Amino acid sequence: MLILTRKLGERITIGDDITIDLLEIKGSQVRLGIKAPESVSIHRQEIYERIRRENLESAKVSESDLSRAASLFRIISSKRD
Repeated sequence: MLILTRKLGERITIGDDITIDLLEIKGSQVRLGIKAPESVSIHRQEIYERIRRENLESAKVSESDLSRAASLFRIISSKRD
């Protein structure tokens, strides 16, 4: 992990196309501005974790779902023959 110290108004650059600006400091909060290509997803950690959990949950397949899919596949295959 790289640890940097920045002052208000200073910037951090990541690669050629990501910049992070230190916009504001209020007490224990820091406000950042992040510029990155649209292809780069940027989320607060808690939002990222929620998205990750929901993606894992939606990817789960039950035994009954597999059985139904196999049945449908057999029906479609038999109609082609």
